Amino acid sequence: QVQLVESGGGLVQAGGSLRLSCTASGSIFSIQSMAWYRQAPGKQRDRIALISEDLNTNYADSVKGRFTISKDNAKNTAYLQMNNLKPDDTAVYYCYAIIANSPGTYRFQYWGQGTQVTVSS
Repeated sequence: QVQLVESGGGLVQAGGSLRLSCTASGSIFSIQSMAWYRQAPGKQRDRIALISEDLNTNYADSVKGRFTISKDNAKNTAYLQMNNLKPDDTAVYYCYAIIANSPGTYRFQYWGQGTQVTVSS
């Protein structure tokens, strides 16, 4: 089995910064991609940043230029550096990964438990 564990959420004032971490552990052969999603109360869960196995990145327009996703392959860890935070960024942030557990097997989707980010005005 695979676990994704997030950390780094918290309360910050508008204009501030936070860095989220997500570490994958367990039965991991390869990680195809990792991503960050967020879900605000009463809204759907949306993907905001993605990083592929070859480190290509993709961002939602709402965070482009403010958030940066990165990955340390040796540690199976993805990061989300969030700068110039706004009250609209308040949400639960979830880590997501597509992982192969062993050679030649299907890749499965995994979710972290979520970490709360609250931005005060």
